[in-house]
Amino acid sequence: MARSLQSGPVSQAPSTPQDHPPAPGEDDKPHPLHRRLKSFVKRGGRTTEGQAKAYEDFGPRFLLPYREAPLDFDAAFGRHAPTVLEIGFGMGEATAHIATVLPDHNFLACEVHEPGVGKLLKRCGEQGIGNIRIVAHDAVDVLDHMIPSGSLAGVHVFFPDPWHKKRHNKRRLLQTPFVRKLAEHLAPGGYLHCATDWQPYAEQMLEVLSAEPLLRNTATDYAPKPDYRPLTKFENRGLKLGHGVWDLVFVKQVG
Repeated sequence: MARSLQSGPVSQAPSTPQDHPPAPGEDDKPHPLHRRLKSFVKRGGRTTEGQAKAYEDFGPRFLLPYREAPLDFDAAFGRHAPTVLEIGFGMGEATAHIATVLPDHNFLACEVHEPGVGKLLKRCGEQGIGNIRIVAHDAVDVLDHMIPSGSLAGVHVFFPDPWHKKRHNKRRLLQTPFVRKLAEHLAPGGYLHCATDWQPYAEQMLEVLSAEPLLRNTATDYAPKPDYRPLTKFENRGLKLGHGVWDLVFVKQVG
């Protein structure tokens, strides 16, 4: 399964080399974070008939339109509850699982990959998962325009594209400017949970997150996998082959 379009985060597949390398001459250009912050990389994908039907059947209930105006969480979810932002959910397997095991939380999920959005809509509708809302738009725009500062109980960024080649590392999502943006949108005591199956990226994440003064590590370095994050079949396969997975859980400082 290809990585998500939302910077490549996906909760199903292990890391694979970038499918669509930059065009000739792009390697030395600044990361989009240094031009116009953007959280996704365009990829291909085919929407199945079932996923397309899910847009029609379940979109009105679970899809939220992108608007350049603050989102009223209580109105969007029909209740008052802590809200967690997920950036890039791939095909939505982990998102659906987490929302089921944490029913007292709202989950606002951002993804631009149409087949993935259709798949999660199908899961929500058929399984009756009422605490998920989806914005099929770039998460950076959503953060900038729809989510008030200090309003999130948590943020999930699972398996973002690692950009394996050293000359492409500058394209990684989790760098200082974006981590600061995420921290500013967390409520005091809110958490940022990142996961990767690529050790060099895990090391960079640890360095960047540890350098953010608004955040505090909940572990000495890498955290034990929280119970709510499932092991998908792809992750299990990688673990059996001896591949590692690293979780990082930081919380926003209080006061």
